[in-house]
Amino acid sequence: MNKRDALLSMLNDSSPPAYIPAGFFIHFDKSYHHGQAAIDKHLGFFHHTGMDFVKIQYENTFPRRQEIKTAVDWVKMPLYKRDFYEDQLNIIGGLMKAVGSEVPVIVTVYSPFMCAGHTIGNQEINEQIKENPDAVKEGMEIITESLMIFVKACIALGVDGFYASTQGNESHRFEDANLFNECIRPYDLTIMEEMDRSCDFNILHICDYHDDYDNLNPFLEYPGHVVNCSQKLGVKTLSLKEIADFFSRPYMGGVDRKGVIASGTEPEIEEMVKGLIEQAPEHFILGADCTLPGDINWDNIKKAISVAHGEGD
Repeated sequence: MNKRDALLSMLNDSSPPAYIPAGFFIHFDKSYHHGQAAIDKHLGFFHHTGMDFVKIQYENTFPRRQEIKTAVDWVKMPLYKRDFYEDQLNIIGGLMKAVGSEVPVIVTVYSPFMCAGHTIGNQEINEQIKENPDAVKEGMEIITESLMIFVKACIALGVDGFYASTQGNESHRFEDANLFNECIRPYDLTIMEEMDRSCDFNILHICDYHDDYDNLNPFLEYPGHVVNCSQKLGVKTLSLKEIADFFSRPYMGGVDRKGVIASGTEPEIEEMVKGLIEQAPEHFILGADCTLPGDINWDNIKKAISVAHGEGD
């Protein structure tokens, strides 16, 4: 059984997997964001670390639009069509050709809300939603239509799924929960439901880059065969099993992205991973709570994955 079969069977079988699969990600230097250089860097990272799938970073973020200064300006948001994504699609096609028969290949997609933040700024989108949610929704509809073009093109290339990253319900964002439910959730679901209809291996990533969460309930019904999020919830730290049980699906995580894996020794990394495996639910993917630091030693990642695979025992 190759890595593709092993990982996909873990998602579908009730019996425990033969080993713990693992996957970690970093943002590569800007010189590796485009073209063949991006393909080669992803392949180099995959082969060096020994991870169980290829997760393609998305570096072609929406550009800033200076003309969108207030909420009513969202009518000026352009619709980015397929040509906007062409370089990214070529990278995906190259990686599918190189390793698609060997391992699952999934594509990073930022949520419409996150793309709106890239367009005008994180704090700015918060304030505009509070001031005039109906006006912002016009922009969210355009962004969602654009992202759907990209998602469908990826599906046509034969990807196994997506790493669907979402934000918007962090503890600091909105006092009024209706703002998330009206301006963020429907657009998330439009994209993610398309992924769910077409793919077998989608990871729901609840991103805590800007702040922590004190409530994960709004994401409970989000699609995704696997969930990836921080274990920190308000003042509590959830166990790996508690998260898996809450979402009723496999959990990917356990590793603090800025902790032992970033700066520890090989024995410390081994001890950390073995401790996580002891407490992990049966269906579990070792990973970090988010993207690892870009300057991390790749050998640290390789060590963590080899321990998860039970190598060298």
